[in-house]
Amino acid sequence: MNQRELKKLLLNLQKGKISLKEAVARLKNFPYLELGFAKVDTHRSLRQGFPEVIFGKGKTIEQLTAIIEKINGMEENFLVTKLAPQVAKKILKDFPHLCYFREAQILTKKIPKKKEGSIVVLSAGTSDIPIAEEAVVTAEVLGNKVVKIYDVGVAGIHRLFNHLNLIQKAKVLIVVAGMEGALPAVVGGLVSHPVIALPTSVGYGASLKGISAFLTMLNSCSPNVATVNIDNGFGAGYLASLINQG
Repeated sequence: MNQRELKKLLLNLQKGKISLKEAVARLKNFPYLELGFAKVDTHRSLRQGFPEVIFGKGKTIEQLTAIIEKINGMEENFLVTKLAPQVAKKILKDFPHLCYFREAQILTKKIPKKKEGSIVVLSAGTSDIPIAEEAVVTAEVLGNKVVKIYDVGVAGIHRLFNHLNLIQKAKVLIVVAGMEGALPAVVGGLVSHPVIALPTSVGYGASLKGISAFLTMLNSCSPNVATVNIDNGFGAGYLASLINQG
């Protein structure tokens, strides 16, 4: 339940359109819903404008189904992240109306038609695209206009400059890179807007499953660059949305 729905509920109660018993029934699960194995934060939409996001990895099919069933009935929209395709396939049998984005590994209720602002998501390489797509879908679910520019890493930096006009018009950028993780600092030096650096675990040997890229991004000399955790496409997309709509 978000602020708009709560106001409508209270106004209907005030006007006598619903009974006190009905209002209590709608509100009885605040501030969280106890499922035994999980406590679903039903107050999150009121505090932050979007429901609690379900982390799909590590949960059983039964646990995910129970959580999704509850949140689907209470909220206009929601997100399940890091949801493997084989797990999503089983869940969609019970919830065929939901949308699954295979590359992003995100399950959601809908993508809003009305979108705001301008977020640009860049990936250094093609192998970074799945994490970039997680950021893209997250931002779109939250109601943002997103432009994707992929495979423009520093090994072929001339590819980036063909998109300079789009990049400089964006309100916020998400720059996704593995390997040495140099792309966010380069982009940061070309724009006056916030750049969210998103390291991926793409790479081999001394890349240390994304730690090298992560440390490079933390040490960026571009002052407009801030870094999220390794492979955290959701976090980058959510933060970009706050900046874009702020």
